[in-house]
Amino acid sequence: MKIADTSAQDEVLRLTHSKPRWLLPLTAVTGIGLLLWLVLPAVQSWSASDISVPLSRVRIDTVKTSDFTRDISAQGQVVAAVSPKLYAPAEGTVTLLLDAGTEVKKGQILATLDSPELNNKLQQEQATLFSLQTSYDRQKILAKKQQLTDQKAVDIAQVTLTTADREKRRAEQGYALKAISQIDYEKARDDLETAKVQHRHAVEDAVLNKENLEFELQSLAQALQRQQLLVGDYQRQVDSLNVRSPVDGLLGNLAVENKTYIIKNQLILSVVDLSQFEVEIAVPESYANDLSIGLPVEVTVESQVYAGKLVTISPEVFENQVKGRVRFTKDAPTALRQNQRLASRILLEQRPAVLQVARGQFLDSSNGRFAYLVRDGLAVKTPIETGARSINAVEILSGLKSGDQIITSGTDIFQGASTVQLN
Repeated sequence: MKIADTSAQDEVLRLTHSKPRWLLPLTAVTGIGLLLWLVLPAVQSWSASDISVPLSRVRIDTVKTSDFTRDISAQGQVVAAVSPKLYAPAEGTVTLLLDAGTEVKKGQILATLDSPELNNKLQQEQATLFSLQTSYDRQKILAKKQQLTDQKAVDIAQVTLTTADREKRRAEQGYALKAISQIDYEKARDDLETAKVQHRHAVEDAVLNKENLEFELQSLAQALQRQQLLVGDYQRQVDSLNVRSPVDGLLGNLAVENKTYIIKNQLILSVVDLSQFEVEIAVPESYANDLSIGLPVEVTVESQVYAGKLVTISPEVFENQVKGRVRFTKDAPTALRQNQRLASRILLEQRPAVLQVARGQFLDSSNGRFAYLVRDGLAVKTPIETGARSINAVEILSGLKSGDQIITSGTDIFQGASTVQLN
């Protein structure tokens, strides 16, 4: 069998004319010129720079003019606005009635103290009070009796005086009629004078006795009042052996073990009032002079910002920090927990139309004395002067203008070069 070939599929092609010889050199010259046009600026920039850094390793921000807020970032923790601590009023054995975390009401007994010494002292003072009360009542009876005796003496002296006066008048009449002798007349007159003296003395004695009795009663009354106050004080101390909650809330930490002997003024427990919370913040010592009561504060709770104000500032510095308390000015966030960590922002100052740039590590690298200004792929070291600083921005006083772009990331990688090529 004969195999057919592929000659039937062949096609005759026409011969094309060859290109001119001058076209190839022209194309090469054009390509070289285009390459120089593209590469030459990069070469010039490379030659003008001291160092080359990839653009991906730096962060750039634009200088702008806008409202400037000087603020401080401070970490805080939630604390109860009212969290009283209860201490032992006397020595004794403590009995805890509730566990930590139990909900309590105002006036509810939380613990009791057994103090035999204090109870015994109260009973002794109560006995002394009873004795003074008896003496005072007895003195009142004696005073009334003495007043009756003095009044009797005055009345008798008055009767004697009346009789003597009558006898003197009778003697005067008898002497005028020569019925009695002159001696009898003078005796009647002397008896009248004696009766007057006795009456006057009786009245004066009664007055003095009354004043003396009133003084004795007053002294006993003062001693009795003093003893009543003393007994009242001991009674208050005995009553305070029942440790009561001063507020509604939760029983906090227990500072002592049950059925242990404690001394006077030793911490027993604390109560947390859950009706109002505050945020205790710690501010670096360098900002202490900028703080003042009433400054607005923004507290962030679960990505939501709540308004507050600074209500207290500690007068002392502890571990290079100053403590302060922030109170919510409007609705407080719900479901807060004691000692919960929160972020806060203290607003120190607000000014309009301030030239500023985003705050970055370049401030630490240069201490705010210079920045790298970015133009045409080059970063040029430029002297600047900075002003106030906030959490997110820094004020530019000189060296830059609005619209300039600078490197805000750390510039230590530039090794102090005056010009840096950004690739």
